[in-house]
Amino acid sequence: MSEAAVTPRWNRVLLKLSGEAFAGDAGFGIDGGIVAELAQAIIDVKASMEVDIAVVVGGGNIWRGMTGAGAGMDRAQADYMGMLATVMNALALQETLERLGQPTRVQSAIHMSQVAEPYIRRRAIRHLEKGRVVIFAGGTGNPFFTTDTTAALRAVEIDAGAILMGKNGTDGVYTDDPRTNDQAELLSEVSYIEVLNRGLKVMDSTAITLCMDNELPIVVFDLLGEQLISRILCGEKIGTLVS
Repeated sequence: MSEAAVTPRWNRVLLKLSGEAFAGDAGFGIDGGIVAELAQAIIDVKASMEVDIAVVVGGGNIWRGMTGAGAGMDRAQADYMGMLATVMNALALQETLERLGQPTRVQSAIHMSQVAEPYIRRRAIRHLEKGRVVIFAGGTGNPFFTTDTTAALRAVEIDAGAILMGKNGTDGVYTDDPRTNDQAELLSEVSYIEVLNRGLKVMDSTAITLCMDNELPIVVFDLLGEQLISRILCGEKIGTLVS
């Protein structure tokens, strides 16, 4: 069977990229090489199977609202700054995808018509049906909500089959932080309730609850692992499944 004949586990997925993933080893800013790797991974999946891919990007590599609030800044103002940071990451990913031949659209929850479309659910779905990668930026457009919540919300709105949550340097969900506790165990599967009750670092509680209410599975995996997105869509047990 050829790669083009592979049937994906889900026909439509939402890929959640943290802002830190764009920074690479530097920890801040946008690393062009890393963005190229992310873009190529998306293109490889699109080339090998019929699957719709939407992306939600974070902005922590440029600005974190909580950091600004911790320094005495008004939380809402700091969060709006964080939303603008996600637009910068979205534009960087779009430029790289387009340069590699993959049609894309950026939709922003904050209106900025010169650089992005406004978020319109039906238009986003239409773009996906036409084979475009849709990148959601600007968070939910509201302060006090994380891009994790944005990912859960957009995934439900576009009727995605799952959220693929790519982590930078983390291959799944552990019982504790493996960087500080060498006894921490990787969990292959975990329930939404366990995530909430045990305080596991997957998504914030609002996002987890939204996924639980809509029976939306989450796969947590190492974003830069070799062909992991394709392998997950082919049904391999990689990372941690939250369901």
